[in-house]
Amino acid sequence: MNNVPSGPVQNTLFDLHRSFGALILLLAVIRLAYRLFAGAPPPEPSLPRWQLGLSHAVHWLLYLFILVMPIVGWVGTSAYGAKITVFWLFELPAIVDKNEALANTLLGWHATAGLVMGALVLVHVAAALYHRFVRHDGVMARMLPSAG
Repeated sequence: MNNVPSGPVQNTLFDLHRSFGALILLLAVIRLAYRLFAGAPPPEPSLPRWQLGLSHAVHWLLYLFILVMPIVGWVGTSAYGAKITVFWLFELPAIVDKNEALANTLLGWHATAGLVMGALVLVHVAAALYHRFVRHDGVMARMLPSAG
């Protein structure tokens, strides 16, 4: 978005980015509440202990990043002094006062977190495909809605 020339197109891209970030934060809170309330399905019995530990670590890191990324973006955007309108329907309140140094730091963290999150998603998808097409075990079936 920073590579797009300043103007209406760039502004629209930032507005959409912030809107989807707010939506993702809301959905993540709902998903985490559901997960904490309903629990997770029992682990696949054929999984080696190290894979079970790694899968738990990746899942909780995904939850952490999917919650922290939008919050850091919200605070960073507030510090930058930009408004966050959610799909042009309403505006989120600023969390902090304008502070350019803080904004640069937080938005840098936000960008880095996006790269880490992307890597975690790739690991998650690769593991699911490995279990489906190489191991042929029940791990991927546990992820599907019909598994509950």
